[in-house]
Amino acid sequence: MPSLRTALLQSSGRPGAVAENLKALDEAAARAAEAGARLLVSPELFLTGYAIGDAVPELAEPADGPGAGAVAEIAVRHGLAVLYGYPERDGERIFNASQLIGPDGGRLANYRKTHLFGCFEQEWFTPGDRPVVQADLDGIRIGLLICYDVEFPENVRAHALAGTDLLLVPTAQMHPFQFVAESVIPVRAFESQMYVAYVNRTGPEGEFEFVGLSCLAGPDGTVRTRAGRGEELVVGEVDPELLAASRAANPYLHDRRPGLYGSLA
Repeated sequence: MPSLRTALLQSSGRPGAVAENLKALDEAAARAAEAGARLLVSPELFLTGYAIGDAVPELAEPADGPGAGAVAEIAVRHGLAVLYGYPERDGERIFNASQLIGPDGGRLANYRKTHLFGCFEQEWFTPGDRPVVQADLDGIRIGLLICYDVEFPENVRAHALAGTDLLLVPTAQMHPFQFVAESVIPVRAFESQMYVAYVNRTGPEGEFEFVGLSCLAGPDGTVRTRAGRGEELVVGEVDPELLAASRAANPYLHDRRPGLYGSLA
């Protein structure tokens, strides 16, 4: 099975400017496709911006809304799958969500963030209640989490047990928590034997300072590609053969003793 070339878009776009963010996503998709990528991953709430305050209700839209339609056109035009973050409206509730659109424009998966971070998110969003959301792309089982979710090892282990090969984590990681990107993400990939694509915002935005450092970490605990602190598009390979060899050599999942873990719940 060939590798899945994956592009990580490290950018904050323009908060509150959906049309401009879609243009930036389109330009990134063109560059990613030119580099041979089959998947483009953008940061948390990329469609609208993160620090949008009380504009959340105004900018929120349903999973099949105009943003999804615009991203589908981008995916089809450039022949690759696109993951984007957005505020999802479902009736009176609003979720911090991410959606994976396939190369044919079809909606493959929609995930709602289960662990909300800080006062801003807890004020405006409802937590999701599905811990594992997956889709298949080119023979790779893809799972979705968002930012703070990945800092709970139980979330990542649940994906490992469900067969996730590549975990996509659009994020809005801010100062002074850069150690998550630098240290936690490679450990998560190693301990649960999967690839993890962690894709951050960058620079100042409202009261926040995003640290960049987006990365694709492999199941051997090494970082396969890493962005710096500024706007950047980086590309890395998700190699099924390396994944299979790593899982065969690493006994963590095989040596688990679930009967001892009841107290964790």
